[in-house]
Amino acid sequence: MAENRQTGQGRALRSQPSERDLQKTSTYIVPCFLCVELVIMAGTVLLAYYFEYTDTFPVHLQGFFCYDKTFSKPFPGPEDDSKAPPVLVYSLVTAIPTVTILIGEVTGFLVKTDGAQEKTIVSADCCFFNPLLRRIVRFLGVYSFGLFTTTIFANAGQVVTGNQTPHFLSACKPNYTALGCQSPLQYISERRACTGNPYLVASARKSFPSKDAALSFYSAVYTVMYITLVFGTKGTRLTKPTLCLLLVSLAVLVGVVRVTEHRNHWSDVLAGFLTGGAIAAFLVSCVINNFKPTQLAGPVPPPPPPPPQHSQRQDPPLGMPLVSLPRVVESPLEKLSGLQVRGRGGSEGEEEEEAAEEVLLREGARVSNDPTGLLSQIQHCNTQ
Repeated sequence: MAENRQTGQGRALRSQPSERDLQKTSTYIVPCFLCVELVIMAGTVLLAYYFEYTDTFPVHLQGFFCYDKTFSKPFPGPEDDSKAPPVLVYSLVTAIPTVTILIGEVTGFLVKTDGAQEKTIVSADCCFFNPLLRRIVRFLGVYSFGLFTTTIFANAGQVVTGNQTPHFLSACKPNYTALGCQSPLQYISERRACTGNPYLVASARKSFPSKDAALSFYSAVYTVMYITLVFGTKGTRLTKPTLCLLLVSLAVLVGVVRVTEHRNHWSDVLAGFLTGGAIAAFLVSCVINNFKPTQLAGPVPPPPPPPPQHSQRQDPPLGMPLVSLPRVVESPLEKLSGLQVRGRGGSEGEEEEEAAEEVLLREGARVSNDPTGLLSQIQHCNTQ
């Protein structure tokens, strides 16, 4: 028993990957990071900048009906006067996921809980990458990429559609007399119909989808999925749901503020929620594999030793009993014919003939005593 226990422990130790086996060498990780990922990230940031702060992509100009009540809400003021100003939204969108990921990764690395610590060390020709650093850079890098991608999607939708905000007419200030608006059903499509501030008019033409709603919901979904998939709370069942619901509530609150202040329609906010949530779910599930650690396959354990060979008779497989075949009994006629054949080729034929006669006499006496035995032997020979 002691020898078997020691053998099992030695096999278990051999099956565990050593520190050297957990080291993965890659000569392409640094060139790919510098020449591919950084280039893509820089292009994404530049594209978001051109959409947001330049006139490279002009807004599609949509017309409007005279005295349209859908776009006649009062002007809510500049964005900085909102209850959820862009500075606050962008700060929370950046700070909350960053702090959450840093706390989760550092805590998991120090506590060394199962599944929370990545043990694979990736090395290149020039340097080593610690698992903790790799996970932080990977998760925050993908999050930043998704943040700028969400901005691009939202700005592209606003530029392409050109849907007006609920306060569009208040910012546009059209001259109905000069436009000849005689009926509310009259459609105005002139480019110079608005007399208000051009910057405010251009901003009032960017309503669908809501960019603030998209960014807030993207951040909430990404952080909620990280908390759900990575955090392990033993002894309590309400910590993770409370944090997740709090983050989702903050994102929904941003959308509600946009609607109540007449800065966006309900459809714009819902479209922003859908855009941000879809991008976050795609990145988490398809790009970073649900925050799972990268594990290298350890060495293949040796095959188990063969079972000891016993001299005793082993039981047949599948629990079936052994079946012994019946012994074939040679009939008197076969014995006589065999003796006759062997007697033809030798000089001792006479002695063999005498022996054959004795066999016939002996077998004849036995058959006379048991006539059924001869019949059974003949039937057995015929069946063969």
